[in-house]
Amino acid sequence: MKKNFIFWLGIMLGKPILKFLYNTNRWNVGGEHYITDTLSSGKSVIVACWHDCLLIPFMHLSGKNHFGIAGTHGDAEIISRIGEKLGWQVLRGSSTERGKEVYDELLDVLKQPGNLVAITPDGPKGPAKVPKAGAIRAAQKTGALIIPMSGRSTKSWGFTNWDTFLVAKPFGTIEVVYGEPIDFKLDDPFEDCANKLTEALNCLEKAAIENVESHTA
Repeated sequence: MKKNFIFWLGIMLGKPILKFLYNTNRWNVGGEHYITDTLSSGKSVIVACWHDCLLIPFMHLSGKNHFGIAGTHGDAEIISRIGEKLGWQVLRGSSTERGKEVYDELLDVLKQPGNLVAITPDGPKGPAKVPKAGAIRAAQKTGALIIPMSGRSTKSWGFTNWDTFLVAKPFGTIEVVYGEPIDFKLDDPFEDCANKLTEALNCLEKAAIENVESHTA
């Protein structure tokens, strides 16, 4: 009974709480043209960020009928329902359940020109900041471009499990940095792709942190 109450409470209050937390912040966004230019060219896009800053693209890109991926467990069900209320199309599955099905759905989405899918390459269970194969292989197979991004808030809470998951506090400043598109060819070695994606994400993370620190110095 208690779990059911928390489940439905999360679904009902998740959207207004997130909108309050993130909409009361000032947003500084750099590099967003990489997304619009790529989509306008007829390519599909994978927006990739480390798991710790997931909520920033989740909120920044909401309301545009983009795609995201969520697991099938209880917490993911809450996130999925909130995401749908915020205008996301959610593909459901993980490495432990519906893995092949959701991967095939992902490929189908990316093969259609002009679609955007947001992915955390180190999620949902880590290790932190180590890319898994899914996003890279999907980009190689479909020709989609990966646009790395990172973001930080001047004021945030950190919830630590296998990762420190960041939630912005209200009335601060959120710095968002999108990087140049990455084009992985089908015969590129996975290790080289993973190193390139890791380097890009870590550089953007450093830039976002430096931008935040400039506000608090």
